[in-house]
Amino acid sequence: MQTDHKIHRTTKQVKLNAINPKKLLNSKWTAIEPRRKEKHFMIVELAFDEDNNVIDCQIEAVMSKRRFAIQWHELRDARLWLQGWK
Repeated sequence: MQTDHKIHRTTKQVKLNAINPKKLLNSKWTAIEPRRKEKHFMIVELAFDEDNNVIDCQIEAVMSKRRFAIQWHELRDARLWLQGWK
């Protein structure tokens, strides 16, 4: 006697952080995977185009004050970033 086994496929849904670009400046973030032993960051500079779209986003490490540009959409990926300092 043969039994039928149903195969259940699960799709992992990527959790997205809700972000309002107008409230992004001075927001705090924790990197899931620390960069150069730094995991706490803050958005310190934003630039907008004439349609109010973010065209430049600068993030700064809290401890070292090291700055770098980031695509602000990356912050939406909860696999990479958590809102606030955790």
